[in-house]
Amino acid sequence: MRTTVGIVGGGPAGLLLARLLHRAGIDSVVLESRDRAYAEGRQRAGVLEQGTVDVLRACGAGERMDRQGLVHHGIELRFDRRAHRVDLSSLTGGRTVMIYAQTEVVKDLIALQLADGGPLFFEARALSVEGADTERPVVRFLRGGREQTLECDYVVGCDGFHGIARNAVPEAVRRTYGRSYPYSWLGVLADVPPSCEELTYAHSARGFALHSMRSPTVSRLYLQVPTGEDVAAWPDERIWDELDARLAVDGPWRLERGPITAKSVLPMRSWVMEPMRHGRLLLAGDAAHIVPPAGAKGLNLAVGDVVVLARALAALKETGSTAALDAYSTTCLRRVWRAEHFSYSMTTTLHTEPGQSPFATRLQLARLDRIASSTAAATELAQNYAGLPFG
Repeated sequence: MRTTVGIVGGGPAGLLLARLLHRAGIDSVVLESRDRAYAEGRQRAGVLEQGTVDVLRACGAGERMDRQGLVHHGIELRFDRRAHRVDLSSLTGGRTVMIYAQTEVVKDLIALQLADGGPLFFEARALSVEGADTERPVVRFLRGGREQTLECDYVVGCDGFHGIARNAVPEAVRRTYGRSYPYSWLGVLADVPPSCEELTYAHSARGFALHSMRSPTVSRLYLQVPTGEDVAAWPDERIWDELDARLAVDGPWRLERGPITAKSVLPMRSWVMEPMRHGRLLLAGDAAHIVPPAGAKGLNLAVGDVVVLARALAALKETGSTAALDAYSTTCLRRVWRAEHFSYSMTTTLHTEPGQSPFATRLQLARLDRIASSTAAATELAQNYAGLPFG
């Protein structure tokens, strides 16, 4: 089998890249190791930056998003039993964020790919990427019990941290940077209308909490818990009581409770691999970088990567110039490290470290108070949260 761009991974990054390439007249093949039902059911992010929303609309994947997604013009910070709203729109020249689950983005992109895009193979497990430093790299994959090969001009690894693509970059070439955090998130879905109009981030002595939503009738909520925590230690009543305590403010606000339909524990880490290109192998999304979820950057960073890459491949097709492609890693890493810093700042400002000193807590509260009282500080947060430009 032969194609111009072989894409390893059928998550949002791989599917969006395939869509962008299709619209640019560049053929591709997507290899996804799981079946379609699994790919469409993976629970992940739900906050889309303005730039991500614009890209999905432009490539024809925005119709259902615009009908069902929830546009948010701001976020709320809660600390010291008070609430402060950060007005994203007024601080960024009208930019917003969209609440639309990654699962729904994937469903939309799969439908488009199957309708008029290039081949999308489910249950096609990539085994190796060979010849990345040659002009004809090959992806070996297993499908239907038979090993097959996909010959490409370029291979793009969109298969995440645990995929095979990043390991095809020689150890002597790659550099990795990372940090693991001493806490995780307990995430729950609940069949109850949201108690907050916008995403609400809460700092408290008991630990961090986040109130988000998936729809007008489904709430998505998170609690900071110790790393390694067993979800069985958190019956529903304990979860609601802890959310109530951490989200509490002085005033009439009330947390609505309802049936919890899903629970999971999410470890938190920051990680970056450089470079994001080796020969004709290019990495995108979680295959190259991971951010803690407090800044809502993971999916949006992946979108930024594939937008830059699609533009570079289109420029190569149209002009024959490899300049944009040669700059791919440098261009993306500039934005990646900005997002890593923002996510780190949000994480360390809002979460309570085990054994945290009163001094450290006062520093966190001073930072939050600065955002609440300074237009400059609030603007910096808003610009990063709504999303920096791609490339």
